[in-house]
Order: sequence, then C-alpha cells, then structure tokens
Amino acid sequence: MTASHIARNLSEVRQQIDTCCAQYQRNSADVTLLAVSKTKPAELLKEAYDAGQRDFGENYLQESLDKQQELADLDIIWHFIGPIQSNKTRAIAENFHWVHSVDRLKVARRLSEQRPTELPPLNICLQVNISAEESKSGITIDELPELAREVAALPNLTLRGLMAIPAPADTLEAQREPLAALRQALEAIKDEHPQLDTLSMGMSGDLEAAIAEGSTMVRIGTAIFGARDYSKQA
Repeated sequence: MTASHIARNLSEVRQQIDTCCAQYQRNSADVTLLAVSKTKPAELLKEAYDAGQRDFGENYLQESLDKQQELADLDIIWHFIGPIQSNKTRAIAENFHWVHSVDRLKVARRLSEQRPTELPPLNICLQVNISAEESKSGITIDELPELAREVAALPNLTLRGLMAIPAPADTLEAQREPLAALRQALEAIKDEHPQLDTLSMGMSGDLEAAIAEGSTMVRIGTAIFGARDYSKQA
C-alpha cells in the first residue's frame, strides 16, 4: 500500500462519511474517523498522518507501543480498542488517550490507579455486547447502568460513551437494529451522566447504518490500509 493509495483511500472514506451524514441530516464534523491500524507498520501510519489523519486505533499492545515510540514526534491521538488483559493495564493507562473496550470494573480501577497524574484523565468507552454473542467481549445492556456509575466515579478516567461490535448483518435494516439499541442505551443513562458524547460504532461494512443511528466515531481499517497481516501481531 503506497502513500498515494492511503491518501486516496482516506479521501474516499471521508467522502463516504460526508455522503452518509448528508443523507441522514447529520453534521459530518460530529463523526470522527478512527483509522484502525493494527498489524500495519509505522510508516503507513505516518502516510495517513501526512494525509490529515490524527486518530488511530490499535488492538495489540506491544505492537502499538513500538509504533508510538517510532512516531513519538507526531501529535497522534491513540485509541486502544482491543481486549484488555489485567496485566497490561499499566502500559495502556500510560500510553493511550482513549480506551474503547472497558467491560469490567477491575480493569477500569486499574486504569484509573495507573494513569499518570501529570496526564489528563483517560477517555473511556464501555464495551457492550449488543448482539449477545458468546465469542464477543462486553457487558449486557442490563449491566450497563451499574458499571457506568462505578466507572464514572473513578478519579483519573472520563467516561465518554459506549462501544459495540454488532454481529454481521446483510441488510441496512438489520444492521441498524443493534446500533439503535446501543444509541438508546446511551440515551437511557445520559440523565445520570450528561457528559456522555460518544458512540463508537460502525466499521467498513456497516458505516451507513452506524451514521444513521448516531455514531460519533467510526472505526475503519482495511478500507484505508488494505488487508491485514496477522502473522506479526503481539
């Protein structure tokens, strides 16, 4: 994947976001493009950065830390979007701006305790298993109010919203159903947590459905960087 290809791909994805926002009467400035860069080398992230991309999502901690070191001179906003192991919370707390995949109070407490005091609070999204898939991480809708209350009380975190990875669906209507449920779940707890402003939902295959249902952050990888190489993940 060359620099010109990445710049062109980014332009095409942004145009797709703009088109969807116009169709559903939304302001495209309210939708952040999160470039999912797992398994991609630092030089490709630099090309995306040079094309104006600032938010990057990573799933694999060690791989991401290596890239962060290599790209330390760039003002990248780093998002951790993968499953969180308890023994890796310190490195996540110290090196990321956002964490999208919090689904246990134990992990949230560790992130809060291990967040360096000289850094701003860590932005947190709670992961909801919106399609109730056994293979997916995340809490249920019923568990959400209590966990949100507990996480919001932690001193070095800022609870920003919800994240989900719905089960694949073939039609726009079927894609919108679980995403609507996530939006409604956020709305249901906003009276208690008025600072909530983030719905991290939507990938390449359900981008239109996500924007239609109010996504504020779409996670796009392959459409920007090309097919992934999982042989080097860490």
